[in-house]
Amino acid sequence: MKNDIVYKILIVDDEPDIVEFLSYNLKREGYEVNSALNGFDGIDVARKFRPHLILLDIMMPGMDGIETCEQMRATHGLEQTVIAFLTARGEDYSQVAGFDAGADDYITKPIKPKVLISRIKALLKRYGKVIHHFEAGEEAKLISRGDLVIDKDRYVVILNGEELVLPKKEFKLLLLISSKPEKVFTRDEIFTQVWGDDVIVGDRTIDVHIRKLREKLGEKHIVTIKGVGYKFVE
Repeated sequence: MKNDIVYKILIVDDEPDIVEFLSYNLKREGYEVNSALNGFDGIDVARKFRPHLILLDIMMPGMDGIETCEQMRATHGLEQTVIAFLTARGEDYSQVAGFDAGADDYITKPIKPKVLISRIKALLKRYGKVIHHFEAGEEAKLISRGDLVIDKDRYVVILNGEELVLPKKEFKLLLLISSKPEKVFTRDEIFTQVWGDDVIVGDRTIDVHIRKLREKLGEKHIVTIKGVGYKFVE
């Protein structure tokens, strides 16, 4: 695999033969591979392994793939991980239910190794801008905050896989308050660090920029502390 990044892939499937087949072919391509035989172990391994991509079987005893996916998406550190469901032909499975649970794609098995590798490469390429924040070399450029990834170099915010290009002041404001989640930034701090001491702006300027950020990112991330300022929550 000609890539500076060694991508990590987790396979969660209750059939050992399937796991062995997938592991062999993925390792041969240069991927780092880990596995689990059920949903409970899959979640535990994913927390520790921090995979870039998870291949998740749908029909598993105990906890099926849908519930496993939902719990993975609710786990800190796995919000941006690419998840592809593995489904057997003829299974009574709703793709809508899978996507609603947080899956990014689905792969029908059995599948030829070349086709599998092609699909995985396409997924990693498609979501590459998001998942690169796992790499230490990208840490300074990309900041992960819950369902947001903030790209400092490109003034771009990635929300649930979608890129949002923000105006400079909105981006600087978001970057400031997200730098220390839960810390309350006073209005004076925000004025000084975003606009500068020598710039005169109206009293409502911060409020307008906060309102615009909420319209684009949703209401949950930016909290108003009356009489003081604002804080960012993940």
